[in-house]
Amino acid sequence: MRIFKFGGASVKDAAGVQNLVKVLRHQGIENTTLVVSAMGKTTNAMEEVVSSYLKAKTSKQPTQEVVTKALAPSRAFHQQIVKELFNGESSDVMVQVNLLFDEISGFLAWNKSLKKAFVYDQIVGYGELLSTTIISAYLTKEKIENQWIDVRELIKTDQNYRDAKVNWTLTEQQIQQHIGQKQNTLFITQGFLGSDQHNFTTTLGREGSDYTAAILAYALNADAVSIWKDVPGVLNADPRYFEQTELLNQISYREAIELAFYGATVIHPKTLQPLQRKSIPLIVRSFSDLDNPGTKVSHGLTLDPMTPCYILKRNQVLLQLATQDFSFMVEEHFSALFKLFAKHRLKVDLIQNSAISFSVCLDNRFEGFQQLLPDLEQEFKVQYQQNVLLYTIRHANEDSTKTVLQKNDKVLVEQRNGETLQLVVKQEA
Repeated sequence: MRIFKFGGASVKDAAGVQNLVKVLRHQGIENTTLVVSAMGKTTNAMEEVVSSYLKAKTSKQPTQEVVTKALAPSRAFHQQIVKELFNGESSDVMVQVNLLFDEISGFLAWNKSLKKAFVYDQIVGYGELLSTTIISAYLTKEKIENQWIDVRELIKTDQNYRDAKVNWTLTEQQIQQHIGQKQNTLFITQGFLGSDQHNFTTTLGREGSDYTAAILAYALNADAVSIWKDVPGVLNADPRYFEQTELLNQISYREAIELAFYGATVIHPKTLQPLQRKSIPLIVRSFSDLDNPGTKVSHGLTLDPMTPCYILKRNQVLLQLATQDFSFMVEEHFSALFKLFAKHRLKVDLIQNSAISFSVCLDNRFEGFQQLLPDLEQEFKVQYQQNVLLYTIRHANEDSTKTVLQKNDKVLVEQRNGETLQLVVKQEA
């Protein structure tokens, strides 16, 4: 069994879907399961729907009109892709797409919960349901037999919405039952999604489609997982932020986990652990250059070529705490702080402490920092800077700092741990 994962960039339009078919014909379809993300920027569009809905509910506006308006761009986007792929010949696909949008409206009409994480998971996952519905139908049109399957029937999780934890025992049973016992079938399913014990949709964290592929591979004892992207493989830096990048031919599991932990977005942090446990290789390849073998993550060389790797995390918060009476920062302080970070879903990316102070760089992606502040101010003197940059350099050398810093950047915190250098930087206007 092989697992192929296609991200949003690979199916961002009709041409992308047609190229997916080209990839399959080049690679073969036997014993293959496709994991597909939402098309293009659909996840962002669905997030806007959730924000508009919750804003309308809290301000007591009529929600139906707000939801209809918020959904309109995404509905039109998917309808246009259907028209281009099927040349107006497949009314059935258009009906299915419209029914999925009607389901979104229907859920928001009867929903009573104002918990953002819960509403988020029930709505945002429709991006994957839409993409796989359209692609499955197009594969059939192209004479490629396939079976569409709802991944929420396979991956069972807890109720930690937006970052759900997998129930591995139940999930393995479901995957074996629905996929493992059927040979020579091309399956297509959704990334990013699962469901809880009440069958409400859960999500596995942003960019969780890679994790979905790894879960399926683990349960099916797959030969390999291939992630098809718009880059030639894993690069030593994000080309959006660094001018000169280098393709990494080989990465060990351990090195890839280190890169993912520090925020390298090309591989989801949780993806590698199940693959490593069964020594299943992960291959990151270009969907536009099928002759390029890409990057292989497996046992073996730590890194080939051995070169500094740069990771940039934006919109971080640098938090600096001191005891109000200048007493020592002790273990009970740290214990209380990390409980608060967990409560407000703030990921700790860097720690630095002295006898009477404690500095931490936080990822505020779940927007919990403002709710954290009142709790902190009761016990500590608090200083913080928002929108700072966090650079992490693996295998740093003498030129690494020069590469990441601009003339006007101010280093707020510098920390070195073995071969890893981290810099918290205030970016001057």
